[in-house]
Amino acid sequence: MEVILSIGVALLVGLLMSRPMKRLQLPAVTGYLIAGVLIGPFCLGQLNIPGLGFTTFEAVESLDLIQNIALGFIAFSIGNEFRLSSLKKTGKQATIIGIAQALITALLVDAVLIGLHFLMPNVLTLPVAITLGAIATATAPATTLMVVRQYKAKGELTDFLLPIVALDDAVGLIVFAVSLGIARTLQSGTIDLINILVNPLLEIVLSLILGAVLGIVLTWVERFFNSGSKRQSLCVCFVFLTAGLSMLDFHIGSLHISFSALLVCMMLGSVFCNLCDFSEELMERTDKWTAPLFILFFVASGASLHLDVFANKFAVIIGTTFIIVRAIGKYLGSYWSAKAVHCSDKVVKNLGLTLLPQAGVALGMSLNAMVLGDVEGGLVRNIVLFAVLIYELVCPVIAKIALTNAGDIVAPAPKPHVVRSRILQSSKKKAVDPIAE
Repeated sequence: MEVILSIGVALLVGLLMSRPMKRLQLPAVTGYLIAGVLIGPFCLGQLNIPGLGFTTFEAVESLDLIQNIALGFIAFSIGNEFRLSSLKKTGKQATIIGIAQALITALLVDAVLIGLHFLMPNVLTLPVAITLGAIATATAPATTLMVVRQYKAKGELTDFLLPIVALDDAVGLIVFAVSLGIARTLQSGTIDLINILVNPLLEIVLSLILGAVLGIVLTWVERFFNSGSKRQSLCVCFVFLTAGLSMLDFHIGSLHISFSALLVCMMLGSVFCNLCDFSEELMERTDKWTAPLFILFFVASGASLHLDVFANKFAVIIGTTFIIVRAIGKYLGSYWSAKAVHCSDKVVKNLGLTLLPQAGVALGMSLNAMVLGDVEGGLVRNIVLFAVLIYELVCPVIAKIALTNAGDIVAPAPKPHVVRSRILQSSKKKAVDPIAE
């Protein structure tokens, strides 16, 4: 009962917070995140009333299943951006930019944090610095997609943005796995090439294969149904199945067999949208069905933010450095690579600003970093929590500004009754204005 009541409260508060955000011309996702903080363990949860918000972080974690499903639908939607018809125009450029900006960000954060290591060697170790450099590559696809959807952004920047976000996380997973392997090697003094190179590449390849197979099966099964609602239900069913299968995790000897839920669901969407003739209509119908799910995802994300991270001065110092340097790396990496592949000025100048959000993928990486030990892994976790808190509250607004500057978000035209009202007010003013006479 408490979980169901908490879900209802989370949805209600999230929706209510979207209203002042609209008046302030801020993205709704910012309101959802603030709503999560308000009903989280540090605010309303302090009243310790079960069901009225989240009293503990364990209560927030009880929604992990819903959050995993929401991420599956987000990845499925982003897969829709990999239509061959549009990739023929931007595919090569987006691939180069996606890889280049991620690697430049990782190298820049690595360089600065390794330099900071020599200033405070007892606090920031080399394994932690290298691991944080890899986590810096990750961008939050959910935040970016929600801003694009809310404002119905369309244009050259949006055409580049969504494929790059998807590719960015694929590159980030590889960089993180390799960096974490190097960090563990520095700790133990033994080199394990299977953990450093083989397992990361295996995860990427297996994820793409699994997603492609499920996309082909979905396309084939859809042909047995003619009803739009049943076809939509089948899409929802396959996203659930795909998200579930991507959680498989086992070992074959020294090989670690695992999957990236984001990559598997993205590949599902990508294959489906290219093989199915009526996929575009089904994608739109599925997007409408998932609206409450996404609200709950962001409210829960806000509730999971640890405000007590500010009590750790070292996490704040290193976290602030991480936030600033990562932002510089994302911007410069996008700027240089977009310019190198001859993108237009509006893409070159604004793309980096849309790649700043960071959340779920980075938090998942920070959890994996706990293999470094309670002290070093805990420091990584605190720094990433601090960065996510700042990024998620600020970056949706920055993304909106960048998309507006690029012309992808256009202010809606005034409604007819508003236009008539303005005309009447103007005519009355002229009638009594002596200067006008």
